[in-house]
Amino acid sequence: MAYPKLLTLSVCAILLGAQAQTSDTDTLATADKPAISLAEINRLTDDDYARVADELGVEIAAIKAVSEIEAGKSHIGFVAVGQPTLYFSVNMFNRNLRKRGITVTAATRKKEAAFLPLNRKKYGSYGAAQHARLESALAIDSVAAITSCYWGMFQIGGFNWKRCGCASPQEFAQKMSQSELMQLELFAQFISTGNMLKHLQNKNWYAFARIYNGSKRAKSYASRMANAYARYSKKQK
Repeated sequence: MAYPKLLTLSVCAILLGAQAQTSDTDTLATADKPAISLAEINRLTDDDYARVADELGVEIAAIKAVSEIEAGKSHIGFVAVGQPTLYFSVNMFNRNLRKRGITVTAATRKKEAAFLPLNRKKYGSYGAAQHARLESALAIDSVAAITSCYWGMFQIGGFNWKRCGCASPQEFAQKMSQSELMQLELFAQFISTGNMLKHLQNKNWYAFARIYNGSKRAKSYASRMANAYARYSKKQK
């Protein structure tokens, strides 16, 4: 899967102020190592799922059910190296900017990508277009940008950075950009707050979805999670 050259800089690199770019967004090369594919460095293993499931006291099938509803049946947490799967909310970004006392008129007038409709044609894919929005937003205000996105294979809102055990929104984004394993670890930390973990342990899908996804979508999400769980549970037997 190819992405435009202007999007080759990872979120993590942007937040750290790094200047280096990769020559191809589907591979990552260093001075002493050859390029390696995205699939080789980011995929979760069965052992990863098993370890975290054991630590949480939940079934692997339950975790996979949540991931499927949030990221799809592929369970992919990245669109390119250093670029996690994400959804950028323009409306949320506008609200977050206002909360931080930032006027958006000038940026809107310049037709920055952060304020425009998603443009797959220009950027090459849905994932690349979402990252174009994020990178535009980061240049305006990193906190507002990060907290206006839903991140990774579990689509955790950036505004939940504290509940994920991070010291700042920037740390949250950097960790989300590292690997699918780190995204799983952040998910584990996140659901350990409130009653989410208890509901996932008990497979109370509606109660879990109500907290995780909000009351408006709870019924639909609960039904889909229950169905996904049933499939994964059968596979494990």
